[in-house]
Amino acid sequence: MKIILNQDVVNLGEEGDVVVVKDGYARNYLLPTGAAVLYNKTNAAIFASRAAQIEKRKAEKRAQSASLKEKLDATVINLVVTAGDSGKLFGSVTAAMVQEALAKMDIQVDRKKIEVSTHAIKMVGTYSVIIHLYENEVSHVKLVVESEAMVKERLAEEARAKAEAEAKAAEEAAAAEAAAAEAVAEEVATEEAAAEEAPAEAAEEAPVEAN
Repeated sequence: MKIILNQDVVNLGEEGDVVVVKDGYARNYLLPTGAAVLYNKTNAAIFASRAAQIEKRKAEKRAQSASLKEKLDATVINLVVTAGDSGKLFGSVTAAMVQEALAKMDIQVDRKKIEVSTHAIKMVGTYSVIIHLYENEVSHVKLVVESEAMVKERLAEEARAKAEAEAKAAEEAAAAEAAAAEAVAEEVATEEAAAEEAPAEAAEEAPVEAN
């Protein structure tokens, strides 16, 4: 069946596109939901009259897509999953999990646009998730899959490193304080010595009166 899309439809086309789909898909979903209308001269003329508005909306979508891509390209998704000692996952990493992780970072993405190679993600490690954006634009987002045990170990290591850094900083601060106190003591001692020598020098320089 030949139809005109009334809105963007993932994996099919954009608003205003003329496409051919199976009759059942059109009758059971696209037409009843208002996502498309039948292709005929009347509807074609209506969409032709809306061409400028449609193109304006496309330009806005391109700008939004570019902004989202920039944000996604700089994003790292961390997923904590259950895994064995060997690192093999007990479950699968799904698009829903990725969508939820992105939402926690205030990044909203349609689940249908998230492509996760579930069959390839069987072990903990670093992977890439493809997110389809507007038109043919895509973003490759870094995905780090960790086990619960790995996270606990990493957090413990970070805590140890933090404690060591704080101890070192405290030690350096104490050493700096001691050095400053020593410098002050030396300065005071020097000033006191100078004060004691001044009267003696004045007495030596004073003229002797004749009898």
